[in-house]
Amino acid sequence: MGFPLTVVLLAALVSLADVAHTEEKKSTESASLRSRRMIGGMLAPHVPWQVMVYIGESILDGGYAGGALISDRWVLTAGRNLFVRKSRQDTRGKVPVVPKVYLGISQKVEADASKEVAVEKVVLHPWFQNQSDWDNNLALIQLKESVVMSDKITPIPLPERGQDLTNTRGGSGVIAGWGWGSLLTHAASLKYLVLPLVNDSDCKAEYESSDHTPAVDDNMFCTGPTTFQENVCFGDAGGALAVTDAETGDIYAAGILSYDKSCTSRKYGVYMKISSYLPWIHSIIRGDTEKSSALRSDAMLKMYSWLQTGKKNM
Repeated sequence: MGFPLTVVLLAALVSLADVAHTEEKKSTESASLRSRRMIGGMLAPHVPWQVMVYIGESILDGGYAGGALISDRWVLTAGRNLFVRKSRQDTRGKVPVVPKVYLGISQKVEADASKEVAVEKVVLHPWFQNQSDWDNNLALIQLKESVVMSDKITPIPLPERGQDLTNTRGGSGVIAGWGWGSLLTHAASLKYLVLPLVNDSDCKAEYESSDHTPAVDDNMFCTGPTTFQENVCFGDAGGALAVTDAETGDIYAAGILSYDKSCTSRKYGVYMKISSYLPWIHSIIRGDTEKSSALRSDAMLKMYSWLQTGKKNM
């Protein structure tokens, strides 16, 4: 791993400080390391909150996508990820599929029985798709057993009071996923992107004329492409956008990717703003484990060490 990539990974996954400025200064050598998956993106070390939510191998069978571990027994994802046919017309009156869930992986081939975590139940937001395909696009997945926390499996914090993107360091966030690339094939390895937060009015204007894209409201926010026009794409939905609070330095999940079809044809990815849904989430999950915070900090320190030494433990 070259030095520029190490610097960017460190900024993205540990501090997220001034990440937009760093992106502008990346060298041509760093750009050449980019994969053509996730419409760009770079190989990620273990992202300890990243979850694979799996219904089927083919998109025709439901496909697989992302999710975020938010406590020892709960995963937050996009509600549409739990249906084979995902439009409001097709999901109305249907029971969501109980998916396979894989934790602690960064390679697709690791999604086997040894990494699968049994699911107890799924809970759709009560107003899921109440007016359009994209309204309240959230679901919670309860695991049958509490997971054992480690540097590879650790929840990402939910926003605290006042953490609503108004004080985000660098004006950017980090998202990881196994999404599709320009050749319409899933990535074999987990990739990440550092994406700039954008003005919601610009995003709303981009999509307001289409019936097949989100009507961006106060419960949503958007990211744009990178300097190199990299973006989220099919299969990245459900992943958490991790940001850093500029005052406290705390990393938290600002949003869950809902509209992942921007790819190269659209500018903006659209997220469900988690701070808008905290009452519902907390009413379902009833808190986190006492050990999560310490384990999460330990995971971040180990990620820092990984980046400093350049070890490719993926």
